[in-house]
Amino acid sequence: MTATRRVIVAVAALAASVAIEPSYQQAQAASQIAAVVNKTPITSSDVARRVAFLRLQRQKGDNKTALNQLVEEALKRDEIARVKMSVSTDDVEKAFARFAASNKLSPEQMTSILSQAGVGADHFKGYIAVQMSWPRLVNSRFGGNRGRMSSEDLVKRMMENNGQKPVTTEYFLQQIIFVVPDSKRKAILGKRKSEAENSRGKFPGCEQAKQFAATMLDVSVRDLGRVLAPELPEEWKPLIEKASSGTTSTLVTPRGVEFLAICNQRQVSDDHAAEVVFRAEDLGKQQETGKNPNEEKYLEELRNKAQIAYR
Repeated sequence: MTATRRVIVAVAALAASVAIEPSYQQAQAASQIAAVVNKTPITSSDVARRVAFLRLQRQKGDNKTALNQLVEEALKRDEIARVKMSVSTDDVEKAFARFAASNKLSPEQMTSILSQAGVGADHFKGYIAVQMSWPRLVNSRFGGNRGRMSSEDLVKRMMENNGQKPVTTEYFLQQIIFVVPDSKRKAILGKRKSEAENSRGKFPGCEQAKQFAATMLDVSVRDLGRVLAPELPEEWKPLIEKASSGTTSTLVTPRGVEFLAICNQRQVSDDHAAEVVFRAEDLGKQQETGKNPNEEKYLEELRNKAQIAYR
């Protein structure tokens, strides 16, 4: 289970809980410097919040583990700032809203829960920013071709697969969005969900989708084009695979209420599909082990050049 997935599960469990352990609620009375990384201080309060965050993920939560994580994040954050590859504040806020929506919570409710857990929304958002930005740096540094496999690597992987190209499903998708403004979310979300559900039974097909949307209020259509099965977003994949008709069931998102229309699907086995499948397999292995050799190499370089002082 990935770190972000552990957070989703943990927040959901916490949201359903009546009582929160006192250790999660109490912040340190006096904050002290625990370490300094390239002139950036890490305080004992930062460590306490990370301990609470680790416990929220049902991981070992002690000061040493927490401090080690914060030192690594400080190194990454400095490098992200140096090369100017940070995601925007808006990207972080949208990611935070997606975490909340995946737990059927508003951003305000999630902020409250994180505060009660002793983590705090700002600490979590800082974590999100690094998690989103760091892979971009690694790809830029070690994979200027955005992770594309060379012809030699592709042939090698196919030989390991008994000389066969893997087969995967190719989808052509449209995204139908029943827009819900943030200011009206509490008031109309239920109504919009009913409207979206009802429209699925009347959906005329992808060719007439935009004309169909024009007959309703605040409904937009986006052509997503060709998407291979391994590229499907995590939240949509099970809905697409279970779709018994031309549309998926609805999903509440930060934009409103959405469903996907499956315009066409077929089995494909070409070089591009093979590369996508092989890269997805590699990514799955990295997520299982929690290790990426390039990330570890990059981080070690930063650590060797850094000035780190523990107090």
